[in-house]
Amino acid sequence: MNLPNTLTLSRIFLTPLLVVILLTRIDGKEIYGVVIFVIAALTDYFDGYLARKRNQVTDIGKLLDPIADKLLITSAFISLVELNLAPAWMVVIIVGREFAVSGIRSIAAAQGYLMSANRLGKLKTVCQVCTIVVLIVADTYIEPWERFGRFLLWVTVAISLLSAVNYLMIFLRVGSSSRALTNMKEEIEYDDQTEERKKVVS
Repeated sequence: MNLPNTLTLSRIFLTPLLVVILLTRIDGKEIYGVVIFVIAALTDYFDGYLARKRNQVTDIGKLLDPIADKLLITSAFISLVELNLAPAWMVVIIVGREFAVSGIRSIAAAQGYLMSANRLGKLKTVCQVCTIVVLIVADTYIEPWERFGRFLLWVTVAISLLSAVNYLMIFLRVGSSSRALTNMKEEIEYDDQTEERKKVVS
């Protein structure tokens, strides 16, 4: 178990602790919640950075990293819904986008094309983290944090939708190119086989 994978696992283990802190009425829970969430979010950056820098990219890391990311973000947003700090329909859009894009990237990978995170996807992640931090603080310090948090939530929903459409368009374009390439290869193979038959007959 290398350091990048350890950081990824720590993010998974910090997620239930975050949920317990957020949903338990204890003094200073917003501070504890923000600290735990920020630490967990930072591991998302450092595990990938260290894996690339140390050349420690592993299959288990590729599997666990997206699971850890979605588990953390999804759990945090659902907790905010429970605390009446975020409308459920907005969280459904944000969480639904995560799973939809994961499905698109999985299908693309099965077809031999890697859809890496683009700038819009990275911006979406930053907005999610900022929104969650602000709304956690708003649970105790209502104004002006709650108003600012709602604004960030709208921004996050908008960017999530734009990012989902962007990934879908890329997937459709790549899918069309792949099908065209496959058809071209089949035509070339058919022509080659036809030429070979002609030679045999002659």
